[in-house]
Amino acid sequence: MGAPQGAKPKRILVTGGTGLVGRAIQEVVANGEGQTDEEWVFVSSRDADLTSAVETRALFEKHKPTHVIHLAAMVGGLFKNIRCNLDFWRRNIHINDNVLHSAYECGVQKVVSCLSTCIFPDKTTYPIDETMIHNGPPHSSNFGYSYAKRMIDVQNRGYFEQHGCRFTAVIPTNVFGPHDNFNIEDGHVLPGLIHKVYLAKQNGSALTVWGTGKPRRQFIYSLDLARLFVWVLREYEEVEPIILSVGEEDEVSIREAAEAIVEAMDFRGELVFDTTKADGQFKKTASNAKLRHYLPNFQFTPFRQAVKETCTWFSTNYASARK
Repeated sequence: MGAPQGAKPKRILVTGGTGLVGRAIQEVVANGEGQTDEEWVFVSSRDADLTSAVETRALFEKHKPTHVIHLAAMVGGLFKNIRCNLDFWRRNIHINDNVLHSAYECGVQKVVSCLSTCIFPDKTTYPIDETMIHNGPPHSSNFGYSYAKRMIDVQNRGYFEQHGCRFTAVIPTNVFGPHDNFNIEDGHVLPGLIHKVYLAKQNGSALTVWGTGKPRRQFIYSLDLARLFVWVLREYEEVEPIILSVGEEDEVSIREAAEAIVEAMDFRGELVFDTTKADGQFKKTASNAKLRHYLPNFQFTPFRQAVKETCTWFSTNYASARK
């Protein structure tokens, strides 16, 4: 893709650049989404400890970005959140404050941060939309992470009102894809299930899914999310966040997700639900009406195709995958 006429060169710093979404952005930029006036720099925790204000500032002074996609965070699945709510709060608050303040001090033109649908109130009406973020407490299972992510929205508004900064945020639903964390204990539900099916198939054992299988989720493929992130960086001008999600009609139950993985990996064993394990929130149905207003014709990868591609990637890269 060529550069727009008269465009000034952009230097785009991506924090968390080697994680699930960062690797997906790398892939879509390399495969045709990049523009000649853009230089992309992907950094990870090996490049700087973003909980340190000094190291974060040094990273910004080294790369001198004009734009930032802020993905870096301490993340984990339901059970890790339940154990470590304070850790999730403190680490993420430090990371987010350091990144946004360094961006302001170094004159960055635009920052797009990544939030999560778990930030929404636990007691709410559905579908959830962008106006409802601060309408009540989040689910108790991950309040530390949720409140830390909510504060990005508060800071974005503050930097805009006080300094005129164009800092915004996106709210993806449940992201999955290649380069995810497939850890069974601490990963998210879909990659954890993929790893479980892989092992059950290897061992000739039953597949045990934690919980009832009834909770419902909107899953978004990391490569679709990456294309939307690039659009937000270039085109979306609001400070208010935007939900990036498949439609409400594409919500699937954990049981249906497990069945899609079983089919993709050709698993022939028994499927068991361990109802002694917690389910977490029953649903977090989000509206993508705002996204569809901007991009009515955006094509999402069909769920089963995306699951198949992810399972194939995991099987092929089992030795090196995060797990």
